Amino acid sequence: ATLNLRALTSWVGITRLLAVVLSCLSFSLVASTGHFRDPYGTWCMFTWCFCFAVTLLVLLLELLELYRLLPLSWDDFTSAFSMLAALMVFTSSVVFPATFISSPCSSSQCARQAVATTTSCLCFLAYALEVSLTRAKPGDISSFLSTVPGLLKVFEAYVACLIFSLLDTAEYRRESGLMWCVAVYSICFIFTFLIIIFTIGRCLTYIPCPLEKVLVGYNALALLMYLTAMILWPLYSFQGRGRPDPCDKNCWWNKSLGVTFLTIFNLIAYLVDLVYSTRMVF
Repeated sequence: ATLNLRALTSWVGITRLLAVVLSCLSFSLVASTGHFRDPYGTWCMFTWCFCFAVTLLVLLLELLELYRLLPLSWDDFTSAFSMLAALMVFTSSVVFPATFISSPCSSSQCARQAVATTTSCLCFLAYALEVSLTRAKPGDISSFLSTVPGLLKVFEAYVACLIFSLLDTAEYRRESGLMWCVAVYSICFIFTFLIIIFTIGRCLTYIPCPLEKVLVGYNALALLMYLTAMILWPLYSFQGRGRPDPCDKNCWWNKSLGVTFLTIFNLIAYLVDLVYSTRMVF
């Protein structure tokens, strides 16, 4: 191992150090309140701890230059992780205050929760800055997951995971149209996830076909599939069914509405992905 101080003094290294400190502050403050036991609180704590641990590991491996010994594409891995961390921390920064902070906020516990939310938002900005600093320049495709289509692949997979977390088996099994939508989410997620894993594992070169054109074809197919899901999901979910009263955060109506918006987000992502991929290939 050799010492590479530039891993800590470069702009990317500084943003990673900030992310480590801010994520540590976030989960420490929330842990001190002892009020995070429900699924939403557990998810937020997992996000901060996971991002803290992996970012610290990345810093150590780059500081000692041990990442060269790993059988993976390091630039693709760090680009994918920074994008994933930005998305996860952003979600936690929204979910945590919406779930745990109530008005008026006057107790010391609420104050610590508010500070934790602030540090979480700053942590998101640190990861977003890292994504911006490591993003490939126009024309540079040496690291696929640092290009716009590569970063969009991470976004698409993460949004699909959010959709899965909102699905209710009893709800979507009652209509064949809803089951088709779930099939769309699952198929697109599997293929997108495999593209990410194969890229990080340097396995794409073994595919005996022009990969760039295959990705363009896949993006076009995924866009069409998501277009059908965007139409069918709200049609079969809300047709003849009004919003129940009361309707809490676990209400089927709120979850179906969330799936609808996330479907639209992924549809837009696949559209932008198709445009960028087509420009890169042709």
